[in-house]
Amino acid sequence: MCNEKKSEPNLIVFDAECVFCSSFAKFVLKHDRQVRFRFATAQSDLGQSLYLKHGLDNRRFTTNLVFVDGVLFTKMSAFAKVMSGFGWPWKAFGVLGLIPKPVSEPLYDFVARNRFRWMGKKDACSLPSREMRDRMID
Repeated sequence: MCNEKKSEPNLIVFDAECVFCSSFAKFVLKHDRQVRFRFATAQSDLGQSLYLKHGLDNRRFTTNLVFVDGVLFTKMSAFAKVMSGFGWPWKAFGVLGLIPKPVSEPLYDFVARNRFRWMGKKDACSLPSREMRDRMID
């Protein structure tokens, strides 16, 4: 008898209204040659439920959610976890996950607070590419 564990897909939940966040999702889509990640928007039913389940604000989306092998990563550790799975030179950004949280989280929060000012906000969700649609959940 096979006791093969059915794993959940690795998942990135991102704010589809945020140009910065959507650009990160597009970057991952382009560089994720092993197709390790699926995607959901924070505005989707799944995204909303995941933010609430983990005690996070489901209206402001101050962090992307990254699930790898069922483990949740947020803020800088989420970014570092995703980047560490890519080839060089992107893999080098994985070192950011080693920055202690008392330093990395305020830095991440600063970027999160200013992301709309720096990069803008989409008035409406744009239609995702076919490749992105194929990897979207919900």
